[in-house]
This record gives sequence, C-alpha cells and structure tokens, in this order.
Amino acid sequence: MVEKRFMRLAIGKALAGIRKKNSPFGACIAKGNRLVAVAHNTVRGDCDSTAHAEINAIRLSCRKLKTIDLSGCTIYSTTEPCPMCFSAIHWAKIGEIVFGTRIGDVKKIGFSEIPLSDRRLRREGKLHVKVIGGVMRKENLELLKTWKKMGGKPY
Repeated sequence: MVEKRFMRLAIGKALAGIRKKNSPFGACIAKGNRLVAVAHNTVRGDCDSTAHAEINAIRLSCRKLKTIDLSGCTIYSTTEPCPMCFSAIHWAKIGEIVFGTRIGDVKKIGFSEIPLSDRRLRREGKLHVKVIGGVMRKENLELLKTWKKMGGKPY
C-alpha cells in the first residue's frame, strides 16, 4: 500500500534541499508504517557525486537500524532512482520503490541522466523489487519547476 505521507516527507525534504542550493530530489525510507529516515540530495554541498537523496536515506537508515539489510523497507523517492541508486537499493535489500517523476522528466530539465528505466534494470538484473511510479507526480513535477525558478543548475 502506498503511503502518501512518506512521499510528502520526501517532497518536503527535497524543498529543504532546494533552499540550500542542492538539486531537487528527496527520499524517505519506511519500515511498515514507521519512518526510518528522510534525506535530500547533497551532491553540491558535500562535494560528493554519490550523495543522491536515495543514497543518503539508505546511509541514514543503515546507521539508525544498525544493519545493512533493509529488508521489509520501502523507499519513497521524488524521482525514479538512477542506476546507481537503484543498485544501492538492491544491495540494501529494500523490497519496494515508490517514486514520483521519471528519469526522462529530469533529463528534460538538463540533468545528464543515464536513460535506464526501472523496468529495464529489473528485467536485465532479474530483480524482484516492487516498483510503483507516478505517485504524486504533479507535486513532484512542481519540485522541478521550483528548482528551475530558483536558478537551479544541473551538475
């Protein structure tokens, strides 16, 4: 079951990141109905190309739960996870991904995304992670517009 409240937390965190001059991405990890962690993209602020929202949320969740096995968790991401984040989600054993906008949406605003969809990654990797896309799409597209209006530049 998609818990929109977790997507709202990811959106809120992405907005906080935008205010700090970071890219417009947020992620939230929940285990059942319990919030584990929420994070935003900190690539620019941390000078770390791997500091995507999903990676930051996974790092926080692992520290909080004191394990690298996030089985039973769901990750809510404002945008479809890139191949790096999708791989990290797989290795963390997160069973479900819920996202708002697609990789193509951020590619249109200038991000140099690798055009590998979640469908292709699951098919080619023979992965069984459940993926639900387009959740709160309108609100997540608004994040991208807000970021652009505030002079955001892709890295």
